[in-house]
Amino acid sequence: MNRRLEQRRADHAQYKKDVKERGKPFFPFAMFHDTVMSLLVVCLIVALAVVWKYTADEGPTDADSGWLGKLYDEKADPGTTNFVPRPDWYFYFLFYLLRIFKWPESVVLGTVIVPTILIVLLIALPFLDVSRERRPMRRPVAMIAAVLTIISMGTLTYKGATAKESLGAENLALVPSWAEKEGFADNPQAVEGAKIFAQVGCMQCHTYLGAGSPNLGAPDLSAEGAKGRGEEFQINHLKCPSCVNPGSPMPPFTNFTDEQYHQLATFLEESKGPQGGG
Repeated sequence: MNRRLEQRRADHAQYKKDVKERGKPFFPFAMFHDTVMSLLVVCLIVALAVVWKYTADEGPTDADSGWLGKLYDEKADPGTTNFVPRPDWYFYFLFYLLRIFKWPESVVLGTVIVPTILIVLLIALPFLDVSRERRPMRRPVAMIAAVLTIISMGTLTYKGATAKESLGAENLALVPSWAEKEGFADNPQAVEGAKIFAQVGCMQCHTYLGAGSPNLGAPDLSAEGAKGRGEEFQINHLKCPSCVNPGSPMPPFTNFTDEQYHQLATFLEESKGPQGGG
């Protein structure tokens, strides 16, 4: 330990000597230059944002575009069944990592534990690797770690970019078991409503027979039909949740057809809990 400390002190003394003889210290010279460059970049971003904001008209069409594009596009449809959300390309590696750790018991590995460990190692690297040696062939551990990191990130990014999936595919596969457990397997309208429910994002907030994610205080709908609210209530609630339930954070689903509203309402009313239907 003393030898390592003495080496670091000697390296620091050599650095000071080299700076005095041949160059300028990092502080304040290099830090000042970095600060000025960062300020210029921020000013450029602000300027582009101002140009984008004030050269475009309020509207979602191409005719409303300014020098840098439209202010916004058409409003998102929460009831869509044909759009598969995907992340930006630089998150493809994490996107595919989540496909590997997709079960509820292990998803925390892909979302928290693995990324945290990698970030901690990245932060600690300058403190762990204090050798003055910089020739790649004499740093096998560092070179192997770098190569493995590049290969793993490249592979995960490629796999994430080429991954094929359909909206709600995993939830859609649960519909037959829902129909059997809830007792509406012989009701085609309820089955179709269950398919819509599995695909349109309802399970991002609601749970149903143990599947889905409970968010924003959204209730479990496994026994929604046992409350006896009726199909008319269900349809009105889908069209305007805050009208039926003041303060509800649920978005309105206004783009369904009358048939789809009826199917969803039938599904919810037939959901009386396991073994509760017909």
